Amino acid sequence: MPTRREFVKTGAGAAAGLFIPAPPARREVFVGRRRIKVVDIHGHLSVPEVRDILKGTKLAPAGGGDQADGGGLVLGPERLHALDAQGIDVQVLSVNAFWYSADRELAREIVKVENEKLSAWCAAHPDRFIGLATVSLQFPDLAAEQLEDGIRKLGLRGAAIGGSVEGEELSLPKFDPFWAKAQELGALVFMHPRNAPGTTQNPRLRGRGGLGNTIGNPLETTVFLSHLIFDGTLDKFPSLRICAAHAGGYLPSYLGRSEAACTRDPQNCAAMKRKFGEYFRDQILIDSMVFRADGLRHLVAEMGARQIVYGTDMPFPWPVGVDFILDAKFLNDAEKAAILGGNLVKLLRIPST
Repeated sequence: MPTRREFVKTGAGAAAGLFIPAPPARREVFVGRRRIKVVDIHGHLSVPEVRDILKGTKLAPAGGGDQADGGGLVLGPERLHALDAQGIDVQVLSVNAFWYSADRELAREIVKVENEKLSAWCAAHPDRFIGLATVSLQFPDLAAEQLEDGIRKLGLRGAAIGGSVEGEELSLPKFDPFWAKAQELGALVFMHPRNAPGTTQNPRLRGRGGLGNTIGNPLETTVFLSHLIFDGTLDKFPSLRICAAHAGGYLPSYLGRSEAACTRDPQNCAAMKRKFGEYFRDQILIDSMVFRADGLRHLVAEMGARQIVYGTDMPFPWPVGVDFILDAKFLNDAEKAAILGGNLVKLLRIPST
């Protein structure tokens, strides 16, 4: 029942000829007859305060606007309403600008603001949001420091990173300080593509179809994961947990070819201690953004449901609602519950009730 203050406010709006829409009812998701907690790994935001930091720098967007303005990226009540309408109980948030071309002091300043603002938002809504730290991977020692500060001081749960840094692969030894810190802290590392010269920014991907996104993003993820496996990074840090956006790119759907590369030329796999596909059974997770039921069925067969987590790419309007998982007849109830939230509840230590 509305309070007197709410009743008067609504009545005043109606008297003025205004329509004040009610927020959507919060959808509750059930698997079988059990209410489950839905957790979305793949939520984006922007931090408007970064615009002032970028003014006068080479990173300032052309025309003075924010690279991430609009489209629901700036957090507010609308994001909570969207979660309620879609049946999402908890969303894991990350900033996707990364700023890998910034110099050390600028990078430090940007990341400090982004992580503090993200932490404050999550603290204001502790039952609805979890934050992943931005880190300055172009300076691996600084990135390790930022990750530790984000987790120990700001209450963030992991890091969000791109798939490469200014053309350098993250399997290079120079990045080991970051990977070592992530392993030490038990931090989940969420990889999301961003402006990579050979993939998302490849000149051949211009034109219709948004190919930099539709092809380039999964390709960048595929290359990133392949290097971590073939170059031995995941063996060097065996407790590391990586979650790759966009269903892990093309790699989980084509593991056989990568495994065959070891047979064709064993030197390809000299740095690996296990069969290629085995890394997808423990260290690598992926989100569920594969769009078609037959694609999801294949991923479950390759990886198992415990390595797949629900992702939406909010606020971008992809057709990836919870019903995509609920309607998958090839999944049993335990698998549906695991993908929709159970896996992340365990991994990120989220209260289950």
